[in-house]
Amino acid sequence: AAAGGGGGLISSPSNPFVKHCVKLRQNASYRRSCGCALVVGLTPIREISYRHQESIAHDGAGEPCVDCLLLLDGAEAAPGTACLLDELGLCGGDDSSSSGAGGAQVFRVTHVVMKKLAGLQSTDATEAVAVMRIPKSFHDVGSRRGEMASCDSWFSSPPHRLLVLDGIQDPGNLGTLMRSAMAFKWDGVFLLPSCCDPFNDKALRAARGASFYLTIVSGDWFNLEALKVKFQMKMLAALPENISEKSKGHSPLILSQKLAESLADVPLCLALGSEGRGLSHQMMQSSEFVHIPMVGNFESLNVSVAGGILMFNLQNKYCENN
Repeated sequence: AAAGGGGGLISSPSNPFVKHCVKLRQNASYRRSCGCALVVGLTPIREISYRHQESIAHDGAGEPCVDCLLLLDGAEAAPGTACLLDELGLCGGDDSSSSGAGGAQVFRVTHVVMKKLAGLQSTDATEAVAVMRIPKSFHDVGSRRGEMASCDSWFSSPPHRLLVLDGIQDPGNLGTLMRSAMAFKWDGVFLLPSCCDPFNDKALRAARGASFYLTIVSGDWFNLEALKVKFQMKMLAALPENISEKSKGHSPLILSQKLAESLADVPLCLALGSEGRGLSHQMMQSSEFVHIPMVGNFESLNVSVAGGILMFNLQNKYCENN
């Protein structure tokens, strides 16, 4: 979609391009059909762009990740904005629109338009939004079972550590878990049905750019089972201690250094369920359980906190030497 009107300053919230951007922010199916997502805020845009430039420098090739940058009118000269424009090879002058070497366009918008774009009550901390291309590292397979034959192409090497999210609907939790998965160098994330879309604006903000660089597969239980068999992965599901003690009639595994060492060479899927509903019936029937020992008087942890602890302890130890 184009901004239309030929002017560098977009002042109307009814502008067709503004409506397109808002729909990208609000509608997951529209994002996927367009192959783009709306990233809100200068900091996440810069983080994603910086990692993208690093990737291009490392690989020697790559497509631009920014299709269009929309700046709050008057923010072009601010240090952070000026740095972003320079990093992207863009200019933010007063001409009708500006283009960078990668074909991205820059438009200026008024406060009222930025408020609509960002979906925030205040635009004080929102100087920019960007239309960014959903990366090729995202695979939406759904129930397309024939695609399992090509699952080797999803990963640069057979996955050794895969985070499986089972019905995680809170975008903040999902984004934080992705950020932790990238920080601890897990090989990817598998999203089962009912999970929040990873390119939801709140999830993107919490992920701090991880959604654009992790391998993410969105599929169903059949896809996960086929992937697990293909790569001979063990399924380990996290449960609170009081629940896991009652499950399957046998003792759950307790997270410890000894457990981590015993699993060091085992390809592993770590499954986390939502705080409200927990793990699905299929996951409960197909997994071994692990819990985090807690000496304090609490039954459970927030799922993103628990996931971070588990991923840190179960991460690939060989990565420390790579």
